[in-house]
Amino acid sequence: MHRRLPILLAALIALAIAAPLSSAATKGTILLAFEGPLTGDQRSNGYDMLRGTKLAVKEINAAGGLLGMKVVLISGNDKADAATGVTVAKSIIAKHPSAVIGPFNSSVGVKNLPLYIKGGVFPVQLTSTDDTSGMGATVQPKNSQISPAEVKWMKANKAQKVSILWDPSTYTKGMADRMYSALDKQGALVTKIEIDPTATDFSAQVAQALTNNPDTVYVSTYFPQGAIIAKELAAQAKAGNDARCFMGLANQDPGFITAAGNAASHRCTFSGSPTPTQFGNKISRAYVKNYTSTFGTAPGTWGIYAYDSVYLWANAITKAGSTDIDAFSKQILNTKNMAGATGPITIAPKTGNRPNVPIGILGVSLTGKFVLESIQT
Repeated sequence: MHRRLPILLAALIALAIAAPLSSAATKGTILLAFEGPLTGDQRSNGYDMLRGTKLAVKEINAAGGLLGMKVVLISGNDKADAATGVTVAKSIIAKHPSAVIGPFNSSVGVKNLPLYIKGGVFPVQLTSTDDTSGMGATVQPKNSQISPAEVKWMKANKAQKVSILWDPSTYTKGMADRMYSALDKQGALVTKIEIDPTATDFSAQVAQALTNNPDTVYVSTYFPQGAIIAKELAAQAKAGNDARCFMGLANQDPGFITAAGNAASHRCTFSGSPTPTQFGNKISRAYVKNYTSTFGTAPGTWGIYAYDSVYLWANAITKAGSTDIDAFSKQILNTKNMAGATGPITIAPKTGNRPNVPIGILGVSLTGKFVLESIQT
């Protein structure tokens, strides 16, 4: 268990008891917040998650709201920046919402999730670092769940000489460290090369990664940087410096394929999540249909998790029969097999994490679509 977990949960429960009902539910409405990157190079992720949140809120209100109250949504743009995320969290807390959906970026979450908890706002967060375990709840995968699937792929593909290109952000650094440790224990020769996530040219870093003729290049970055690296790896392959390309989960986004191109993307394998069309259940099919008709665009990778996050919160309030944070937070943390668009959702009470989260290994077709190669839960 994370050493901060008991303190954070105790603080959440204590503040929940003290929080007045009117802080979240007044005059027939209940306030819900969203936080994510709505500008900058991760804005496509942010807007996909905001749309998923909006769609769930729209459906809930159309069905009569929560306990007869209309859900009102507010949003904050953290720009995928930790300092901005702190400012946004303080602004959201001042408006006294019941809960916040987000943030997405782990580097933001480690800084501002404690603020939400201290401020009496329950986070249904979308971060994937284990450092945020216990800070509310999440339906998304954590790096301790993703890493084994990546390492299993490396072992199955006999990766013996691997170069790791990594972004020093919280999540991507954590995944690079886990991969290095696992490969080192297996006796593989591993080289780590840090990139500057603000740069737009990684040709020097890719050339360095290929110096020792690795069989695999593992890229632990977010998708805007990963797409640039994928294009450079494809160019080097044409020049005879070929290596397998494995992209970490933070690269899984339709924007990656758009930026890198179909051919360069096709060369890469990805860890990540099934896409919304690949979950194949009744709720996910309705989600895809309603998202597309509502917003005039196909859903991205992570909005479906934001959608399920809203329903996790809403179902807990319905079960508790109360908007009191102490009552509904206990329901959230004891969720078992809730039907979701991303499959059945169970939440582990001690961590707030989802033990049955789906983890996928994906490829990209030559027509530019993510293809699910395998999945584990």
